[in-house]
Amino acid sequence: MEKYDVLIVGGGSAGCVLANRLSSDGQTAVALVEAGGKPTDPDIAVPQMWPFIQGRDFDWCYETVAQPRTAGRRHAWPRGKVLGGSSCLHAMAHVRGHPDDFKPWADATGSSLWSYDGLLPGFIKSETFSQGRTSYHGIEGPLPVYLPDADVNPVVSAFMQAGQSMGVPKLSDHNGPNLIGTTPNSLTIRDGKRVNVADAYLFPIMDRSNLTVLPGTPALKLLLKKNRVTGVEVEQDGRVKTLIADQYILSGGTIANPLLLMRSGIGPEEDLARIGVPLLFRREALGQNLQDHLLGAGNVYRSKKPVPPSKLQLSESLMYLSAEDLAKSIGKPDVVLGCVTGPSVSECFEAPAPGEAYTFLFGVTHPTSRGFLKPTGPGLADKPLLDPAYLQTEADRAYFRRALEYAREVGHSEVMSDWRLEEVLPGKDARTAEEFDTFIARAAITHHHPIGTCRMGADDEAIVDDNLKVNGLDNLHIVDASVFPSLTSGPVHAAILAVAETFAAGFQRKSDRLDVA
Repeated sequence: MEKYDVLIVGGGSAGCVLANRLSSDGQTAVALVEAGGKPTDPDIAVPQMWPFIQGRDFDWCYETVAQPRTAGRRHAWPRGKVLGGSSCLHAMAHVRGHPDDFKPWADATGSSLWSYDGLLPGFIKSETFSQGRTSYHGIEGPLPVYLPDADVNPVVSAFMQAGQSMGVPKLSDHNGPNLIGTTPNSLTIRDGKRVNVADAYLFPIMDRSNLTVLPGTPALKLLLKKNRVTGVEVEQDGRVKTLIADQYILSGGTIANPLLLMRSGIGPEEDLARIGVPLLFRREALGQNLQDHLLGAGNVYRSKKPVPPSKLQLSESLMYLSAEDLAKSIGKPDVVLGCVTGPSVSECFEAPAPGEAYTFLFGVTHPTSRGFLKPTGPGLADKPLLDPAYLQTEADRAYFRRALEYAREVGHSEVMSDWRLEEVLPGKDARTAEEFDTFIARAAITHHHPIGTCRMGADDEAIVDDNLKVNGLDNLHIVDASVFPSLTSGPVHAAILAVAETFAAGFQRKSDRLDVA
């Protein structure tokens, strides 16, 4: 039976980074297993198709339980079941977050490695930035990060100009020292096509003799002996087999990681008993701390003139703002607006025809609501119970109302008058907090940023420590968004890459084992 030095479970964004970096010495035997196959659907590469490719065979098609604060709706949670993971599904906006977003990570672990300064080399190493090298940007990384200019849709340009006319700061891009302000979205696009992380990190190095990539190979459970993982049971070509390594890394994501651990006997005692899995390691916090960003879809305006089709990916600019003052420029943002060139709405509303309307999305950057994940059965096919507890706290609801107020202020500004014919949603009659809450409950959709179910920390309840090693197990690490203690201000994908790059840089061979320096 072949034995590897490192076995990575999950071929999404973090897994592809790790497979590349850990096999780069030509000697460390690395295996990457992924439940899905290669990203062969041609629509994956078309930036404008991203909202329309969910639910296909490369999507796990998860769904939340009914959410009382979003009109009792169940929310689809697309997650990539494919090499490249959710980077084959997401909206391609590349936003690191505000530097202060990472202070809670450093505080939770006691390690400066997870501060913004600690992660900055990883951010830089991951990218080739279209505007060139700076102290914040790199030009030698695998992933293209394109900052558009002439390609920006004119209605999006008007949106940014409207914000600036009201005192919102103008940013050079989202990935510098400040985040509050307005600028086009940096996008993981090259030559008009999406570049997923498998394209960037994995496929160019598939011929390395010390790298084994096993697509179509779902992980069923970990095999444990005392405080070590001794193997991973996988399904391959319809048969169950065991893969063995010295070190194991889980990069299956916020949903798949805790489910695999629970199927293996690690997790909350009551949850494991309910699904008939013998308890080997009691970890009551596993699956807790589930967080996600919501967006209101949306503040919709019928246009005076045809809205040109997007040359990019429909949602071309995010405007990050302080809830205190539109013109405030310092600190972490509280709310976010996004301009979509099409009439984006939740399933509760009927959208105007494409080309006849545009939408301002609106949301909260640091929600305080905390949810959880639970298993419903012992098998891979048993869908999890996902409860993100959307809008559970009054703080979240208050910030959401503020975000909607800001969207309407921008939407009704003088700069937008060349485009604005009338407000379609929520409509001019929505004025009170109760009316706002009713609309938001029906308009809210996921921003596709689930994190936190295997959070890192120095406390007894943390699932992984400051080196991302699973507490209580000597040779198991977790590297992806599931370890984030809290959300960054915006899309989490850039941070996933930086965490994986940072972890890989410290993962060194020491005698007969690999460990984090």
